Amino acid sequence: VLAGGLFHTILGTFIGKIRFALPPLVTGLVVTMIGLALVKVGIQYAAGGVPAIGTEEYGSLLNWSAALVVIFVTLGLKFFARGMLSVSAVVIGILVGYVYGLAMGMVTFEGIGTSWGRAAAFALPEPFKYGISFSLAAVVGFCLMTFVSAIETVGDVSGITKGGAGREATDKEITGATYADGVGSAIAGIFGGFPNTSFSQNVGLIAMTGVMSRHVVTIGAIFLIICGLVPKVGAIIRTIPIEVLGGGVIVMFGMVVAAGISMLSDVDWNRRNMVIFAISLSVGLGLQLEPQAVQYLPDAIRILMTSGLLPAALIAIVLNLILPQELAAEATEEVSGGMAGHGEGSLPKD
Repeated sequence: VLAGGLFHTILGTFIGKIRFALPPLVTGLVVTMIGLALVKVGIQYAAGGVPAIGTEEYGSLLNWSAALVVIFVTLGLKFFARGMLSVSAVVIGILVGYVYGLAMGMVTFEGIGTSWGRAAAFALPEPFKYGISFSLAAVVGFCLMTFVSAIETVGDVSGITKGGAGREATDKEITGATYADGVGSAIAGIFGGFPNTSFSQNVGLIAMTGVMSRHVVTIGAIFLIICGLVPKVGAIIRTIPIEVLGGGVIVMFGMVVAAGISMLSDVDWNRRNMVIFAISLSVGLGLQLEPQAVQYLPDAIRILMTSGLLPAALIAIVLNLILPQELAAEATEEVSGGMAGHGEGSLPKD
């Protein structure tokens, strides 16, 4: 994680210079792929969570009712309320869902007493608590994934500025975001945390709320730091039913897909770009859906390939760089079946 974070930081020094290789076709594809992968997680949460798969409770009407309460409250406040109620629609939706779950007996406090007793009132993270070691395979794997994460960052920042401000992201914004991801991942590795990413769900959140102020993000970060220093907060959060979270993330993950599609709307859909998108999406999404197709690859490579993101991103980048631009300039009449250029109500001539 530490090595991957440092590599991610290095990428930030020249990510703006290679932005020509990351057009909306590539970044939009990556964000869309992320959203499509996350949608499944949202449905699983709403149905009862992964541990409940295969049980009678999974997919019950009670589980779905909690998720639907969150969705309906969120949509209602977002589109029929004003001011803070509209901006805070997602949070309020989850709170209402929690109250509903409490009334329906879905909230359990079993184990919270033990967790509360074991959790300290205040605790500081300990650097290298679990030691430190370097594995070449792990480092290479993390570096490859941080490259994909950097592409995701470009797409996410572009999606944020497009959804929140209606403009394209600047090189300075993309460079700063990439630096932040890299430095954050390196620090997380020191304290035994997970690597950071730009978290595409926030693209959906910003698209829903319209709030993209860095001051708001800073306040949220300070709040999370305080929560991290007070372990007892985790004992309280554990009581939130997974189905309630499912209702919230269905909205957010769906907005990630919508943000990716919005970015793809800027693409000139000529024959060349359609071929690039088709091959990249087919391979990336196909490997996500059928991971056994590459079961004989080494474990490290297999994990990267079945994520779908790495192969889709690499294929899109390589094809975008090597396919001749002349294809983009060709008329799309062959693709449209010979109807291109005919006005409304006109018929092709014999």
